[in-house]
Amino acid sequence: MSAPKFTTLGCRLNAYETEAMKELSEAAGLDNAVVVNTCAVTSEAVRKARQEIRKLRRENPDARLIVTGCAAQTEPETFAAMAEVDAVIGNTEKMMPETWAGLAADFIGETERVQVNDIMSVTETAGHLIDGFGRHRAYVQVQNGCDHRCTFCIIPYGRGNSRSVPAGVVVDQIKRLVDKGFNEVVLTGVDLTSWGADLPAQPKLGDLVMRILKLVPDLPRLRISSIDSIEVDENLMQAIATEPRLMPHLHLSLQHGDDLILKRMKRRHLRDDAIRFAEHAIKLRPEMTFGADIIAGFPTETEAHFENSLKLVDDCQLTWLHVFPYSPRPGTPAARMPQVDGRAIKDRAARLRAKGEARVAAHLAAQVGRTHKVLIENPTMGRTEQFTEVDFAAPQPEGQIVTAKILGTTGQRLSS
Repeated sequence: MSAPKFTTLGCRLNAYETEAMKELSEAAGLDNAVVVNTCAVTSEAVRKARQEIRKLRRENPDARLIVTGCAAQTEPETFAAMAEVDAVIGNTEKMMPETWAGLAADFIGETERVQVNDIMSVTETAGHLIDGFGRHRAYVQVQNGCDHRCTFCIIPYGRGNSRSVPAGVVVDQIKRLVDKGFNEVVLTGVDLTSWGADLPAQPKLGDLVMRILKLVPDLPRLRISSIDSIEVDENLMQAIATEPRLMPHLHLSLQHGDDLILKRMKRRHLRDDAIRFAEHAIKLRPEMTFGADIIAGFPTETEAHFENSLKLVDDCQLTWLHVFPYSPRPGTPAARMPQVDGRAIKDRAARLRAKGEARVAAHLAAQVGRTHKVLIENPTMGRTEQFTEVDFAAPQPEGQIVTAKILGTTGQRLSS
């Protein structure tokens, strides 16, 4: 018997769910199978998923090939039509023990080849909780789905509407993770700042953060993944200001720096909202660093619109940029808007990345001579509280937090 092989494409949440599927498939006794957990964020992501499936079929000619994830949820017919694919499983179904039990018991016979139901009818988060995704940093899914409908985004149709994990369940899981020796926990979700809107009393993300830090006093480091700054609540700002165990690094879902393009994207913030938030967070926590998602070449974007995105990098004091060259996603309103020339998109994305590289270089240079607390991920590399990578000349204790003086920089890393 051979354990299934898993390939994960796309976001950190997908990686989290792959770990859960490994446990579910192992408990069900599934063997000789290849599982591809796909991403649907862009047309390119779907193309890469098909390419990966064909490659895995060539490498595993006798295995049973299962496709799941967001692309499988939004385009089940695309993958069902591929000769290489034996089964297509939706995002809800992939988290259900009975799905894997059915696949293990009778792979194609009594089990439907395509199991993808209406994800918009799902009202609760899946019951999967895994104790420790990652060897040194644990990721805890506290939210899934999204209630917003940005014009470029297909993800709500892959993930469904927003659902939250109750705070008590989250706290209990984090306590178990700390007991297992994890020194850092990262809260993850599709639209993290919408956490709590579907729970009784409608708590906010800041309430969850404060509750975790209060009820799990032995947790050294709590980190938040991508947030929508316009939704940040007072308690989260208070935690930024007063809780040193909350890490001074936030990844912002900004997408653009021009008000007209933001409106055409159906974002809920304007340029000045983003700048105000960044300035306020840095005032409360001077060592705060930001990452951000920015799209280059959104439909109707002019050079002047793009220049506002470039300026936003400095205005918000961004450090880590995730630059996405726009590509039309079938089924989204933006795909029907007037498109920008592909060469202009490529050029603008390159200019944004160059701007980001300059910001990283400035951030790294500013750390030389300073002392940081570093979570060691492997014997010669760890990350600061600001999520900056640090190289070590001598081996360090994996999973531990060490104090290190920064001596210099190498590429996009610090050295100690």
